[in-house]
Amino acid sequence: MRIIRNFILLLILVASILKCSKSGDNPAPVPPPAPAKNEVDFWLTKGDQSITLAKQSTILAFGTPVNIYPTIEIDESQSFQSIDGFGFTLTGGSAQVINSLNSTLKQQLLQELFGTAVTSITISYLRISIGASDLNSAPFSYDDVPDGKTDLSLSGFNFGPDQSDLIPLLKEILTINPAVKIIATPWSAPVWMKDNNSTIGGRLKPEYYDVYSKYFVTYLQRMKDQGIIVTAVTPQNEPLYGGNNPSMLMSALEQANFIKSNLGPALQTANISTKIVVYDHNCDQPGYPIAILNDAGAKPFVDGSAFHLYGGDISALSSVHTAFPEKNVYFTEQYTSSTGDFGGDLKWHLKNIIIGSTRNWSKVALEWNLANNGSFEPHTPGGCNTCKGAVTVNTSDNITRNVGYYIVAHASKFVPAGSVRISSNLTGNLNNVAFKTPDGKKVVIIENDGINSELFNIKFNGRWVTSSLDGGSVGTYIWQ
Repeated sequence: MRIIRNFILLLILVASILKCSKSGDNPAPVPPPAPAKNEVDFWLTKGDQSITLAKQSTILAFGTPVNIYPTIEIDESQSFQSIDGFGFTLTGGSAQVINSLNSTLKQQLLQELFGTAVTSITISYLRISIGASDLNSAPFSYDDVPDGKTDLSLSGFNFGPDQSDLIPLLKEILTINPAVKIIATPWSAPVWMKDNNSTIGGRLKPEYYDVYSKYFVTYLQRMKDQGIIVTAVTPQNEPLYGGNNPSMLMSALEQANFIKSNLGPALQTANISTKIVVYDHNCDQPGYPIAILNDAGAKPFVDGSAFHLYGGDISALSSVHTAFPEKNVYFTEQYTSSTGDFGGDLKWHLKNIIIGSTRNWSKVALEWNLANNGSFEPHTPGGCNTCKGAVTVNTSDNITRNVGYYIVAHASKFVPAGSVRISSNLTGNLNNVAFKTPDGKKVVIIENDGINSELFNIKFNGRWVTSSLDGGSVGTYIWQ
């Protein structure tokens, strides 16, 4: 019976085929699978500069294909600090060379640096000097008087060279993006307040603590009169190094006393909400900010601590955060050198400054100088002559974008102020940090610290995409 049944089924099948053949009908073609839709945008910079901050056409779609590649898992249920921004120091020298550009190129550059267009890198945080830094053409304060004279009333307070270069440029920047935050710091007090009567080194005399606090108040009020709100100040740039021009030494005890007895009360009395951020020096001395925060009189006036990384390890930021988790952490300076290598600087700065500082609780990550000329000028006598700007102003109609530009852009373009760092694991050579933006996008910045190309997964909500980065390359990945 089974043989007869199978024979009948075979006859039915043959008849069906013959019918289709005679009628000219053909089986409907099977449609090809729909192409995958890209779900993750990917921007890439390679250490050999063959690709610099370029959006890739690779299709990245979340799925669950099994593979053996290392996985970076993003967990938005675990969140850490909020982000205030990424950027540079706008030195007086930076302002001078940017202002030397022809008007068309200057406006194009400012829009590129601070605007929100697809071609912009959207810098959101700037550091400026109170008086000259070493990347001004000459040292000055905002109240210089003849030798042997003082100005206890600060009647001679004025912005000096900054009135013609820095302040007008800041106004233009704030017109483009009014939300840019600013942290300001002095490289030195006026020399008549110091014990060595010099722009280099020396200490603030205790009898001038009160007038120096009024100097800060006057500065902040005069900046506000110019339409410039300063978000935060630090009492002294690199207070443990007196060899720069300008510079001034200030111990932790001196800074604590100045804050609790003078600067903090002065800002409070003047109803100024600008934050006080302490230290502003290298990661090798975390005991300095901790000592200030341990001072019961100084601590209430202090918002947080700022760091550089010319010494020590970036983990020092977490050490201070652990000691005082209610206080903020800032990373405010790191320079790239005229003698540096693009690929080496890209790797090191992404690993330590952009990724490292934010993984260690920093609210900001700032590189050093925004701009200088082709001779790494201007700078003061004795100031840094190897500090490379994010951009080089070659002539009035020509600029070059340097490694610092791309270091910051991989964060500033995609991680706006108000973003929050979220959890991501480290694996092998793939240094990374992840954020959730105010509009809900997820952003992960990944640096391949090895020498070989690596395949890896980015996993989110139980699904993942697979991507790759060459050794020394940096990728920023964004999805909704």
